[in-house]
Amino acid sequence: MNKGIYIATLEPNSGKSIISLGLMRTLLGKTAKVGYFRPIIDDSKSTGKDNHISTVLSFFDIKLDYEDAYAFTSSQLIKKRNKGKSGEILDTIITKYKNLEDRFDFVLVEGSDFTGEGSVFEFDTNVLIAKNLGLPVILVGSGVNKTEDELMGSLQIAYTSFLERDVSVLAVVANKVQEENLMVAKNGLSNFLPDSVEVFAIPYTEKLAHPTIKEIVEELDGEVLFGAEFLDNQTGNFGVGAMQLRNYLTHLKQDSLVITPGDRADIILGALQANISTNYPRISGIILTGGLKPEEPILQLIQGLSQIVPIVSVNDGTFSVTNRVGNIKSKIYASSKPKIETSLTVFSKEVSFDKLIERLINLKPKGITPRMFQYGLMKRARTAKKHIVMPEGTDDRILTAAIQLVELDIVQITLLGEIEKVKEKAVQLGLVLDLEKITVINPVQSEHFDDYVETFYELRKHKNVNRDIARDWMADVSYYGTMMIYKGHADGMVSGAAHTTQHTIRPALQFIKTKPGVSVVSSVFFMCLEDRVSVFGDCAINPNPSATELAEIAISSAESSLAFGIEPKIAMLSYSSGTSGKGADVDRVREATEIVKKERPDLKIEGPIQYDAAVDAAIGKSKLPDSEVAGQASVLIFPDLNTGNNTYKAVQRETGALAIGPMLQGLNKPVNDLSRGCTIEDVFNTVIITAIQAQGFN
Repeated sequence: MNKGIYIATLEPNSGKSIISLGLMRTLLGKTAKVGYFRPIIDDSKSTGKDNHISTVLSFFDIKLDYEDAYAFTSSQLIKKRNKGKSGEILDTIITKYKNLEDRFDFVLVEGSDFTGEGSVFEFDTNVLIAKNLGLPVILVGSGVNKTEDELMGSLQIAYTSFLERDVSVLAVVANKVQEENLMVAKNGLSNFLPDSVEVFAIPYTEKLAHPTIKEIVEELDGEVLFGAEFLDNQTGNFGVGAMQLRNYLTHLKQDSLVITPGDRADIILGALQANISTNYPRISGIILTGGLKPEEPILQLIQGLSQIVPIVSVNDGTFSVTNRVGNIKSKIYASSKPKIETSLTVFSKEVSFDKLIERLINLKPKGITPRMFQYGLMKRARTAKKHIVMPEGTDDRILTAAIQLVELDIVQITLLGEIEKVKEKAVQLGLVLDLEKITVINPVQSEHFDDYVETFYELRKHKNVNRDIARDWMADVSYYGTMMIYKGHADGMVSGAAHTTQHTIRPALQFIKTKPGVSVVSSVFFMCLEDRVSVFGDCAINPNPSATELAEIAISSAESSLAFGIEPKIAMLSYSSGTSGKGADVDRVREATEIVKKERPDLKIEGPIQYDAAVDAAIGKSKLPDSEVAGQASVLIFPDLNTGNNTYKAVQRETGALAIGPMLQGLNKPVNDLSRGCTIEDVFNTVIITAIQAQGFN
């Protein structure tokens, strides 16, 4: 059974990192444990560690020691080859790879970089390693400075070389191709490859080509004067500040790197002021040349500014510095989160390895892991691309998550708020707000406003709501967003980052209302633990549910569990297990359990049961040996809000679990409430589950 795949290239700077990152994320969505291995790495001059390994292990949190992730450095390989020890080289590589194969469900193997002394031999070495490891290959070639014939010719020769060694090539990727030539590249590959080989073309991406300030500092051996915490800023382009300030400002572009002599205080201060002005693009940093530094009063002025960028002093002259910056071959470091996210976004748009992975992976891990769960969520949400309205358009977290979601092409987004304020906030955050992809609506200026007011009036006039009151309420973003759903102008809503739970839910209860047969709106969290995903309910809405309400919460939670691919095994939690406990609280849980058994005999349920007996196999077996749920519960229903809310937060904080939610259940249309302490990741995940919920309301 195959347990690995090999990414190979035929040249330096092919951009295969984007394939490694994208493929690793795809694999982690399909199988629980994925290892990473590089048979040959470059000799690192600065950190002493291979950048590819550090980035992948760190970003994907792979439990693997650095030393286990490679076999030889380039210099070690050359020494052994020169001593005639090629057999020893292969033996070591095979042994290290097999050790990983035993530890992981699947292993991603990345070939060498062609940048060392022995690069002339590296292609043949990669073919030989892939053959001896028995791994199929993904072949990557770069289109930079190549004609179509040159790119196709080099890839065809490389493909034939693997084929002649009986190494299977599963996919060929033409990377760094100009956008307008993507289809030309795909057609060119299809002309000489059989149908069994997948073909892809990835566009040249400026963001990945430009270095970070950190890379520039290392290349120029610079001294960081200010902004050391922003060294991962991504440069967009660079220009020399040699002209007068009024002329230089017109040359600034997004993420410009300013290069200027250290005594040009006017350029330095002008660039910093432009950086915080909404009328000019953001700059990424300032390089001061000639070994000159600003005078003390200027340094004090800079130090007191509210916003800063890295300011770096270098000894070389402006001409030399400009040439050296232009020649930097940018890499993706573990700390380069923007570059990693860009790589994953580009991969997601241009490459689909799902069919290929299905052919590779035959193992079926028990249960569902957090990585598999999250991957599945994104994939399901993308299939329908539902329209989600987010009322808090000027909130940093909302705006950032919204842009990430549309860039990944997962959902359609409408933000509510004054458009100029939303645009201003995007500029402050250094975000690119594409108004062709994200709709921004000011409710009172909307073409639907009067219609929404009239609709709300008709729905609520029996509650003494007149048209003036309706107009006031409809100016509220929560009411307007909810009305969008009611009228079919959006599929779901996510709010609560800056509003209370009551503010978010009240309009939904007034006119979205609950599903037929449902009397209780409740919530669940998807708790992504280290080795499983559990459903916790209700941890956000109902303070002290009755036995009937608790039973309804359990049934709704089981249905939510099923809808998201988790087999429901319901544990009705209490302070005692089985029949031993007495008292009103445990009796209420016992009664709720009996109601569920009567109304839904198809569901597996146990209660009352303690938390440890519900999730720990040994304890569950000892306390309730005949139970189908004890020790393996996937849906945990808490007896009250106090217990549920504190437990989910304790589990989240103490174990590092990812808590996705709360997801509201029981409404006719999906409306979900965020915590005011939510993170960007919380917003991102909540929008995705809302989009999936919306698929069930078609």
